[in-house]
Amino acid sequence: MTLLHVAILSPFIFAILVPFLYKRFRNIHTGWFVLVLPILLFVYFVQFIDTTMNGDTISNTANWIPSLGINFTAYIDGLGLLFALLITGIGALVILYSIYYLSKEKEQLNNFYVYLLMFMGAMLGVVLSDNLIVLYTFWEFTSLSSFLLIGYWYKREKSRYGAQKSMLITIFGGLLMLGGFIMLYIMTNSFSIREIIEQVPEIAQHDLFVPALVLILFGAFTKSAQFPFYIWLPDAMEAPTPVSAYLHSATMVKAGIYLVARFSPVFSGEPEWFWIVSSFGIFTMFWGSFNAVKQTDLKGILAFSTVSQLGMIMSMLGVGSAALALDAIDDSYYTVATLAAVFHLINHATFKGSLFMVVGIIDHETGTRDIRKLGGLMSFMPITFTISIIGAFSMAGLPPFNGFLSKEMFFTSMIRVLEMDVFNLETLGILFPIIAWIGSIFTFIYSMVLVFKTFTGKYQPEKLEKKPHEAPFGMLISPIILASLVIIFFFFPNLLAYTIIEPAMASILPNLLNDGDHFHVHISQWHGPNLELYMTIGVISLGTIGYYLLRKWRGIYRIVPEKLTLNKGYDAALYQLDKSSFKLTRLYMTGFIRDYLAYIFTFFIIILGTTLVVKDGFSFSLDGTAPIGIYEAVLAVVMVIGTITVLFSKSRLTAIIALGSVGYSLSLFFVLFRAPDLALTQLCVETVSVALFLLCFYHLPEFKRKEKKLRFKLTNLLISLGVGTIVTLIALSANSQRVSDTIAKYFIENSYTLAGGKNMVNVILVDFRGFDTLFEITVLGIASLGIYGMIRLHVKKEEEG
Repeated sequence: MTLLHVAILSPFIFAILVPFLYKRFRNIHTGWFVLVLPILLFVYFVQFIDTTMNGDTISNTANWIPSLGINFTAYIDGLGLLFALLITGIGALVILYSIYYLSKEKEQLNNFYVYLLMFMGAMLGVVLSDNLIVLYTFWEFTSLSSFLLIGYWYKREKSRYGAQKSMLITIFGGLLMLGGFIMLYIMTNSFSIREIIEQVPEIAQHDLFVPALVLILFGAFTKSAQFPFYIWLPDAMEAPTPVSAYLHSATMVKAGIYLVARFSPVFSGEPEWFWIVSSFGIFTMFWGSFNAVKQTDLKGILAFSTVSQLGMIMSMLGVGSAALALDAIDDSYYTVATLAAVFHLINHATFKGSLFMVVGIIDHETGTRDIRKLGGLMSFMPITFTISIIGAFSMAGLPPFNGFLSKEMFFTSMIRVLEMDVFNLETLGILFPIIAWIGSIFTFIYSMVLVFKTFTGKYQPEKLEKKPHEAPFGMLISPIILASLVIIFFFFPNLLAYTIIEPAMASILPNLLNDGDHFHVHISQWHGPNLELYMTIGVISLGTIGYYLLRKWRGIYRIVPEKLTLNKGYDAALYQLDKSSFKLTRLYMTGFIRDYLAYIFTFFIIILGTTLVVKDGFSFSLDGTAPIGIYEAVLAVVMVIGTITVLFSKSRLTAIIALGSVGYSLSLFFVLFRAPDLALTQLCVETVSVALFLLCFYHLPEFKRKEKKLRFKLTNLLISLGVGTIVTLIALSANSQRVSDTIAKYFIENSYTLAGGKNMVNVILVDFRGFDTLFEITVLGIASLGIYGMIRLHVKKEEEG
């Protein structure tokens, strides 16, 4: 295991220490100890920037299950490094913020930081794993840890509901994604993403190629809250604000974005990939911004804005994938969508992270996030107001903030769709810039609502739980840093051009590059008067009008009844699932063992019988079998009579003798079959058993048999005959189709030389199968203790009357 593996697993390792630190240093906020780790990891990953800038990658493999092709291969390229820096950099700022947001006296900080570190490690594992199964393992860890983080305040019903909702939806998508991974393995015989990419020309026409594409997108869409799976994200806002700032602006919701970007080299150029990714993305962008305007909770606005921004990035990745389908490729022209996607991914993390922290400050200092109760806070919280202006205006796409640059590039990429002559874009392509422009108008409106409904207008102290005041400086450090990056990235956007953005683009669209080539990445603040600028002017003009006339047109949100929303559909489906599963469980959980045996044996008959028929598995051959003589027939009759006698005897002594006759008859079978050691063992066992029965005979309670008339049940007869028939057929077929030599020869040759015993049966039981025998004895011992306990309980009840 290398240092890179240790870096990925270090959050999990450190999480083990957190409870001890929390207990040992009660007077120190646990966050101070945790803060050290993401800072060190961020510094560690920064050193790889030079490597990825030069087009090189880092790959280290630790064997896990090599026989199945499953190894922990840690892989750093431009895309993985970008996400690793976001995960650790934003993680450090969030932990610093949480130190001042979460009280060490009131909160269970050990739980919080354990969950947060688990999530950080899981995200690093997702973005730095080359093996599909390892990636999936970490992927589900993100769902589990986010469930714990969202439900951190588990005493609140809404927190529990939001946590359950996020886990059900994301794990559902994750399981479908696993199906897509398995299909890729079937096509390529490899779990390595790099090896799969190399085989794309051979697998593109495979029957499983498109199903794998669709299943993988299910995983991406559920995690990145694309329509219609976005419904979990607004309810996840019940988590503490540091969780929202981390999971829902820079990490968890970006996992689906990462998945689409990572598999773009596999599926880009395919019409199915283009239309699914771009169309769902652009509609999600519009739908999220449209619904954000009607929210009255500040976190609700940010939740739907996150949905919208994720759709925006997803649509650009989809449009950028069309570059591979074009005959003539000018990378500076057709790859602008991918460039915009990567750039906005970074920008979104900066302005949305700062806005989440601002909302946390407002909630922390006023006691509410309801914009109907807020207003006039600008004079009380001037620094927070300034950060809000920077974050919200960047989100709205206004200069001089980084969001303006990536939003202009977004418009450019949507306009370029009209010039592509693939995938029927010459007709349907017009929808992309139209929807993008309309969605941007709503984005402008909710951004203005977020700022001006909170900080301007009438101050309403009677509606606030606390008297507002500026947050402590420690709580302001993280959002100030992020807000500063928003401005820095506007004035100096090319700081990221060839250090971060271009290597990430090379990972997303490697098929467009020859060895040693690079994408031309140059980001400018001004391109002159062009269509994109006019679209921005239209967004600002109509957005301003829409904001001031919000009360006039807000009634459109009441057109669709609340009961027809996706959330209501989810609740109804969950209720019906719970109700149906309860009915089904009551149907087969009857409390009677005979019913359970009937179910088990019925499935036994159906599955094994069907397998025998489908696989043509039945075979009957007498080759190598001994003839049946008169002695064997007589002994068989005696054993049958003895068994029936045990069942119907009215005397315990008769039952013991009849049972002994069955055992002794079996030992005679061994004599006839020339197995004296088995016969001797069986005789000893039967003698000891009968002797023990007779020794206990005096102490056994009186033998009472209740006369009860048994009713004939055709079902029981059919099941018993079916099981007997299936077992007999399997036994005959197994004996008739020997595919290898019997193991008996091995024991005959090695019992004495390896184990030093001439009694082969004893040697097998004691030496070759010693652990099996030990466990069998253990099971029998536990069963005997259970029987003894039940007898004692029964006797005690009788004594008590």
